[in-house]
Amino acid sequence: MDTHIGIDISKFKFDVHETGNQTYRSFDYNEHQVEACAQWLLSINPALVVMEATGGYEIELAIALLEKGLPVTVVNPRWIRDFARAIGQLAKTDKIDARIIAQYAATIKPEPQTEIDRTSLTIKAFVARRRQLVAMRVQESNRTEHAMDAIVKDSIDVVIKAFNSEIENIEQALADLIATDSALKQKANLFETMPGIGKTTASMLIVQLPELGILDRRQIASMVGLAPVNRDSGCFRGKRMTGGGRTDVRTQLYMPTLVAIQHNPVIRKFYNHLLDSGKSKMVAVVACMRKIITILNAMAAKNQPWNPNFA
Repeated sequence: MDTHIGIDISKFKFDVHETGNQTYRSFDYNEHQVEACAQWLLSINPALVVMEATGGYEIELAIALLEKGLPVTVVNPRWIRDFARAIGQLAKTDKIDARIIAQYAATIKPEPQTEIDRTSLTIKAFVARRRQLVAMRVQESNRTEHAMDAIVKDSIDVVIKAFNSEIENIEQALADLIATDSALKQKANLFETMPGIGKTTASMLIVQLPELGILDRRQIASMVGLAPVNRDSGCFRGKRMTGGGRTDVRTQLYMPTLVAIQHNPVIRKFYNHLLDSGKSKMVAVVACMRKIITILNAMAAKNQPWNPNFA
């Protein structure tokens, strides 16, 4: 039988469970111990090594194992939690978590990754940092209306200017990084031809939705969680709803969609048509978001810039 490996990762250590002999081992998270783990796994020759995405702690370990030729995949931790509940495993320790991840690997058998692109990781970090800075700038701006004292107002203005400067620095670093990769630059330029899609959104899509242009329109909408899902059972006919998928992509696509509704004639016409048909504004916005993703998917598949015929 194939052996599957589950790894539970924390900041200072990682716990490993293998399904072959039901062996459990714990390693300190340092270069020497990562090498020791890799050599042990090579001796086992597992069919698959699975670890959760843990806010970045998994990256160096995943890269190290991939470089050794081991079949590795990083999965959404929510999938592991749902799997644990499905098999009735409520207790939670590092040792149990590693075993559950190994069971998930043996049962679900997700596809291993071929590589982890460090450039994409850096771009993803830049996009995340920009989002954080924008959120903090909004918070500081909201304090302005309640600032009665001139000194407090001046302090808020100074902080907002600092945020603006840092956002500009991150945006420039992001543009410089994409410019060094001809394929990424071409794809970003392609997406930016669509009214409503700016540099930051194009960068986000490149990193967080690399499947654009590879999947069909229904698959890409489902991956982002924008495809309506039936909720029927027996005689009951539930309301079709969207959800699931890549929440971060939907969240970051919301504001560009509002911009597109204002400045993209195709999206604006589609939005107004939905409102005239009796749809609520939020339903219409989500539908526009889905339309934007499917149009970008067609542009990427055909390697063609924006034109209204894609609609």
